[in-house]
Amino acid sequence: MFARIARRYDFANRLLTGGMDLWWRNRLVAAVRLHQPHDVLDLATGSGDVAFALSAKLRKTCTIVGMDFCQPMLDEAEIKKAASSRFDHITFRQGDGLALPLADKMFDAVTISFGLRNLADRHLGLQEMHRVLRPDGHLLVLEFSQPDRWFRPLYLFYLRTILPRIAGWVTGDRDAYDYLNRTIEVFPGQSALAAEISRAGFSEVKSRSMTFGIVALHEAKK
Repeated sequence: MFARIARRYDFANRLLTGGMDLWWRNRLVAAVRLHQPHDVLDLATGSGDVAFALSAKLRKTCTIVGMDFCQPMLDEAEIKKAASSRFDHITFRQGDGLALPLADKMFDAVTISFGLRNLADRHLGLQEMHRVLRPDGHLLVLEFSQPDRWFRPLYLFYLRTILPRIAGWVTGDRDAYDYLNRTIEVFPGQSALAAEISRAGFSEVKSRSMTFGIVALHEAKK
């Protein structure tokens, strides 16, 4: 599914979120920057937007690995990388989030943005993220959540009715965004997801709500 929409994915994100995805991503990057990591894994990196944003704000000695299951999305990331020598310290690799082709304790920080929802087994995926983190390393999860009660009817109307139509016009693949709607509606709220992260072995789990609760940034420590 992501392979089908790879070439229009970035444009669709900007349009469908009204540009809010840029602000959400910047909040994630700011949180990572506080820890000044030496090595970062951006999981479910897609077309690389988070990896590039991290590169712009972290020190140049920081190495960044962007990993995704979908090769056509990584191809889009490589096109962006080739356009600038500023991104030489970013490496893009294909890999399965449920069986990361990485050694234990490789990274100071692991980020995943709007990708946890797509894992077939979230617990296994979170355990893999825990495994590749060094002791005292940090996990940062940016993901859709459940909106504030007053905003929920408006949000669901947009999600079910307006978004698929616009997305179908932009990408030519409405089915992909019908899938998006379904996964968002059944995804755990902040407290439930925090509990899942804790069960995977993390501590000091905290979350920040954004945009009336439709998105949350979770942070945890190994």
